[in-house]
Amino acid sequence: MLPDYTFHEAMMREALKQARLAISRDEVPVGAVIVHGTQVIGRAYDQVELLKDPTAHAEMIAITQASNFLASKWLQDCVMYVTIEPCSMCAGALVLARLKKVFFGAKAPKTGACGSVINIPGNKILNHQVEIEGGLLKDECGAVMSEFFKKKRKK
Repeated sequence: MLPDYTFHEAMMREALKQARLAISRDEVPVGAVIVHGTQVIGRAYDQVELLKDPTAHAEMIAITQASNFLASKWLQDCVMYVTIEPCSMCAGALVLARLKKVFFGAKAPKTGACGSVINIPGNKILNHQVEIEGGLLKDECGAVMSEFFKKKRKK
């Protein structure tokens, strides 16, 4: 059984803290947190610029941390909280890691692969489906992203 809504909001606020860390490092403000039970076992923000690595998305880094923590490639008892709807690369990783559920904040209408453009985690052809719930603190998550890109365009 998953914890109550207050817990989910608190975990998304932790993901938002990660997104704000990304801003302070001039990275796209995406933050992710992975929880096993009620324990945070992975937390990350996008590090594409820092690492010069197009795969260094918050979700990917958090999955690696959580897998290392559990010493397992499977995260079937884990829940991820991510500020923006995962892209196709990250959505594929959610399936491969066999996460139980993912909460995301704001939709990504051009790149979202959890229902906006395509739905990789819900594809019945794949060997695992991840439960997806979008819209958790969506206004706050969307505002962080919008403000970041407004400032970028002004520069």
